[in-house]
Amino acid sequence: MAGEAKVFSVTEVNQIVKSMLDGAPVLNHIYVRGELSNYKIYGSGHHYFTLKDPEGVLRCVMFRSNASKLRFRPENGMKVILCGRVTVFPRDGQYQLYCSSITPEGVGDLYVAFEQLKAKLYQEGLFDPAHKKPLPPYPERIAVITSGSGAAVHDMIRILGKRYPICQVVVLPVRVQGAEAPPEIVGALRYANRWRVADLIITGRGGGSMEDLWAFNDERVARAIYESELPVISAVGHEPDVTIADYVADVRASTPSNAAELAVPELLELEATLSSTQNFLVSRMTDRLARQRQLLQKLAANRVMQDPMVQVQEKRMALDHVHQQLTRVAEASLAGRREQFAALAAALDALSPLKVLGRGYAMARDAQGVILKDAESVRPGDGVTVTLSRGVLDCTVDGVRPE
Repeated sequence: MAGEAKVFSVTEVNQIVKSMLDGAPVLNHIYVRGELSNYKIYGSGHHYFTLKDPEGVLRCVMFRSNASKLRFRPENGMKVILCGRVTVFPRDGQYQLYCSSITPEGVGDLYVAFEQLKAKLYQEGLFDPAHKKPLPPYPERIAVITSGSGAAVHDMIRILGKRYPICQVVVLPVRVQGAEAPPEIVGALRYANRWRVADLIITGRGGGSMEDLWAFNDERVARAIYESELPVISAVGHEPDVTIADYVADVRASTPSNAAELAVPELLELEATLSSTQNFLVSRMTDRLARQRQLLQKLAANRVMQDPMVQVQEKRMALDHVHQQLTRVAEASLAGRREQFAALAAALDALSPLKVLGRGYAMARDAQGVILKDAESVRPGDGVTVTLSRGVLDCTVDGVRPE
């Protein structure tokens, strides 16, 4: 029986198990809750530890690239939620969790939901930089979607009024915490877009726990920001706080106060820039006018400007010169043609049959007017015409004598 069965090597068995684990989708991106144990950080920067619960343990490793992103220092006994993939390290033949992130247990459930939604929206392209709209450089109206009674709205109104008082601020009050907050934020975003109440939207709230900020991690709010035709600045919490709204918005501000600073220019700086630009333009125009004045003076001193007929007279003299040249050329050409004509006429006259007739020769034609060259061309009794130097003879052939 043993001879008929295939015998595998240890390495082959480990590879088969690895392939099976790698082929299980649920193990490729899994969240595991437990307690940290035997936590060690090696010189390579990799973290090795065990995750346990009352009934089992799981070996884990977090490589340096992921460990560098941790915002806290993990310690033994800490309750956490791990995210990663389960596979086998063939050399040891033991399966373990390759950890990509560690989250304290206190916000574990929310963190898992946050990461899942973030991954989903990222795959759909909602975070794509190509979709980001530029902010208007000089907005005339700004819509602020936040709590009407919170400190954030007062900070934004104060900073906007100080930096850029010519801009109008439209506050669309909504709840920013609790189950009712997401639909109210979505409704305010759609209202602002439908009626074009502003050139720019700022939405957010002050700081708080992850639960307090959760309205801005809602999928409905994220999609409403993505669909907004008006540029949106997300201003949620304090600088370390990051929400889904921050990823989707056209611009992310670290705080509501920072959002007000990003939304408008500093009026004093703008006035200084305009003043500098004005001085530059005045200087350039002054220089240009001076150059044009010099050019005008130079043109005014020109003889043509003092006596316009001078140029006309000069052109007339040039025209007379050209006329004389053309006349000489035409006369020379005509004389040459006359000499050529005389030579050709003399040659033609020399070849004229009338000259031959003048020397005593005659030219005979038959009744059809064809010149006779052969005596046998006619018969006795035929009429012929003989042309002499002077006059023509009408004759009748009496006989024919060939050579």
